[in-house]
Amino acid sequence: MRCLSFLLLASPAFAQTRAPQPLRFDLTSLPVARDSFVFVVDGEERGFAVWQYEVRQAEGGEQVVYSQHSELQPLEEEDQRVLLNRTTGRPIAFDYHLEMFSPASDTILVEVDVEVKGGAIVGHRSTSTKTGRSETVPVNRPLPPGAVWASYELYAAAVTNASPGETLAVPAYRETHDSLVTLTIAAGQPTSIRVPAGRFDVLPLSSGDFRLYVTRVAPRRVVKGETSDGRFSFELAGSAAVVPTSP
Repeated sequence: MRCLSFLLLASPAFAQTRAPQPLRFDLTSLPVARDSFVFVVDGEERGFAVWQYEVRQAEGGEQVVYSQHSELQPLEEEDQRVLLNRTTGRPIAFDYHLEMFSPASDTILVEVDVEVKGGAIVGHRSTSTKTGRSETVPVNRPLPPGAVWASYELYAAAVTNASPGETLAVPAYRETHDSLVTLTIAAGQPTSIRVPAGRFDVLPLSSGDFRLYVTRVAPRRVVKGETSDGRFSFELAGSAAVVPTSP
């Protein structure tokens, strides 16, 4: 599944009364888990994703290692690996690989390999095209205090401090575009939904044109995501034991 870098979202009525409150992610609440999802496009199953969360001891404290593999037929295959400081919630490193097979796209490969060093994001971004053109662009951009990876809004959505009816925001770095944005999430009202893995009590979280449904009790996890037009969704299909990855 392509990284979902959401557009800003805020209710006009809410924005007129007060600014969004600070958005935070409690990474200590992320479960050690390996979750599988199914992709549905226009009512048909079209692929899958596997999300895995590991906790490791490292110099400077515990780290969360999030890894993801997905295939969306017949267009995309994606791998992602993210390192996060489990105690502080700060980003450490981000590695991303996307291959596209769409006849409508000239780009066939996107890779991002960046890390946080000395308060800055450093590394590179690469693209390749069907015509054989390849380009690698260095990345060196200051990271504002308190900023997170923009992709936190997907794999860490279940551990935000959002309560029903709130709109929260935090500065973020959009990894696939090398840009700084404001990540804004609006929480709806608690509800219950059924997915292939079962029925869950969830809190809807909206950001841009996407909505996620997250559990509020342990194990806190994302169980569904969908576009506002309903054409694309992914749903939790099951969980399994973690398969340790290489350091």
